Amino acid sequence: MVQPQFRNQTYGEAAAQEKRVQAMPTGNAPTEVAAQQAARRARPMPSGSLTAPTARPMEPITAGANFGAGPNALGAGIPIMPPNTDDVMEELKALLLTNYNDDLADLIDSALREGF
Repeated sequence: MVQPQFRNQTYGEAAAQEKRVQAMPTGNAPTEVAAQQAARRARPMPSGSLTAPTARPMEPITAGANFGAGPNALGAGIPIMPPNTDDVMEELKALLLTNYNDDLADLIDSALREGF
């Protein structure tokens, strides 16, 4: 069966193109999330005991904090949650970006003006 993206080609081209695609599969593009997950896997996990010797003696105590020496939270692979996020408002903004609608834009604008 010819895939939809191979339609509207001359006779034989779609089948040849599909064979070429199947012969050379493409990989997924790297994402920021995948990079953060790889960074988390690279760091050794704590041994489990608070009194055990450190596994990273050369790492500053402020590593993972957004101040002081060492990598910040993003560099240490710690997910950052923005403060005071409103899930409903974020969902409405995402909906507006994908399907623009004047009424939805007005609703979001009035809600933001009222401090929602």
